[in-house]
Amino acid sequence: MTSNLQGKAKPQRTCVACRQVKQKGEMVRVVRTAEGKVEIDIKGKIEGRGAYLCRERACWEKIVKSNQLEHALKSKIKQNDREQLGKAGLEMLKELHSG
Repeated sequence: MTSNLQGKAKPQRTCVACRQVKQKGEMVRVVRTAEGKVEIDIKGKIEGRGAYLCRERACWEKIVKSNQLEHALKSKIKQNDREQLGKAGLEMLKELHSG
């Protein structure tokens, strides 16, 4: 029997804004629920189609201005909802970086 010294491989995800590949735990999941709502899923447990974003301000600002998140979630997102999501994401980042 051989032992695996490196342990279990950690899942990786690609940021929909900057396209960088990082470990899943270093990213924030955004999910489109069955009801069509788009929300931040910090724990990664909400059912629905998900997309990942870096914990970087630039990535959250970029999704407000572009259609990349719509493409990843395969759903239209109203501009107002996109702006609210970006604002909530930036607030979440402040909390994550401060404590």
